[in-house]
Amino acid sequence: MSMTADAVIGLEGVHLSYGSRRGSVAALEDIGITARPGEFIAVVGPSGCGKSTLLKLISGLLQPTQGVVRLNGKPVTGPSPEVGVVFQSPLLMPWRNVLANILLPIEIRGLDMATYMPKARRLIELVGLSGFADRHPYELSGGMQQRVGLCRALVHDPEVLLMDEPFGALDAMTRELMNDELQRIWMEQRKTVLLITHSISEAVYLADRILVMGPRPGRIIGDITVDLPRPRTLDMSESVEFARVANQVRRLLSAIGQMD
Repeated sequence: MSMTADAVIGLEGVHLSYGSRRGSVAALEDIGITARPGEFIAVVGPSGCGKSTLLKLISGLLQPTQGVVRLNGKPVTGPSPEVGVVFQSPLLMPWRNVLANILLPIEIRGLDMATYMPKARRLIELVGLSGFADRHPYELSGGMQQRVGLCRALVHDPEVLLMDEPFGALDAMTRELMNDELQRIWMEQRKTVLLITHSISEAVYLADRILVMGPRPGRIIGDITVDLPRPRTLDMSESVEFARVANQVRRLLSAIGQMD
């Protein structure tokens, strides 16, 4: 896929190989992705296909073996303040309270704490954690901890939000609640989001587009547009259009033998 002039995220001809005792192992092959400003993209695919590796390339934690990764037209050569990352686990520091955990990126970057304190408190309100700023991680549920992780990724106001299966460890009811929260926050802030998920229904519920990856070496085998109105509701998951998009994804995964 060729990049457009207004692309926030752009990957062109990206390959990534790892060295091993048995020789080179191809992890990603000929990846091309373009994400426009404010676009919400979900990535689904079988385990081990390189979804998390893809996020590491965009975040600057890895460099491609071949091809180029760009943010706003500039090659990615390392971690960028334009990117916030939400991991599978919130990775909170147990000795720091909620507010201090959220402000950790500001402290690490040596930015003015007083400038970002109001932003952190606003995010705490935005994710429904008012009254919990002084609590520690052990006092929070799993869903609440993940909300803190989301606030931490957003506190420095990045343009791009990368999310690596952030709700996978939550129970079904909490996961649905977090999907609603994420949609609400995205609609307010309009970040460009790339979400890794193993849940087809989650991808359809949240995304503007769904990228389907094939098995290793990972490659894009489908790019599906989700034409559902927003805000989306749980009732939509029973609609004909929701099922149509979900079935498109399932058919692609079935074609590569990744679904029963």
